[in-house]
Amino acid sequence: MSTASDARFWDRTSRRYAKGAIVDPAGYARTLDRTRAMLGPGDRVLELGCGTGTTALRLAADVQSYLATDISAGMIAIAEEKRAAAPVPALAFRTATAEALAPEVGPFDAVLGFNYLHLVRDLPGTLRRIHALLAAEGLFISKTPCVGDMNPLVRLVLPAMRAIGKAPYAGVFRASELRQLICAAGFDILATESHATRGNHGRPYIVARKR
Repeated sequence: MSTASDARFWDRTSRRYAKGAIVDPAGYARTLDRTRAMLGPGDRVLELGCGTGTTALRLAADVQSYLATDISAGMIAIAEEKRAAAPVPALAFRTATAEALAPEVGPFDAVLGFNYLHLVRDLPGTLRRIHALLAAEGLFISKTPCVGDMNPLVRLVLPAMRAIGKAPYAGVFRASELRQLICAAGFDILATESHATRGNHGRPYIVARKR
């Protein structure tokens, strides 16, 4: 299994993924509102793991420029279809990973990663790359499923599903471990929040500033 196989998985499932409903609409709305409040009209924003562009299309009109990327060309194709139906001048989509972006595309005032960090294979390396893409004191805003804090059954089922091609790679870590990795990559954590409508669903929303 590799990054290329991850991309193929998401390509295969992109159309089905696009038809799926948001599990917690109110929690998602809180995430959008909180993120929008931290972005300014002059900001250059990068979103990693944008999927089919749902979040990008909701946030891009409020900033100077918004580059939304995903490892899957299939996901980006659907995002482009959405953008064609409802154009946002500040928004651009690109098939890419954080590591593949050329240095000259930055620096960014904010990097966003929603439902993203658990899917990368080298989490410390990706966090360092995000740090490098940010301007001085830029913000990294993430909302990440921390499988290590979820039902143990999830941790048992994931490897079996990956083995038969029904799930992509997913890292297993706790929220406390994620915060430690973010700090080790050169960030100060400003806030850790739960936006879930009911209880703590193991997806902490973290705001961090580049040191």
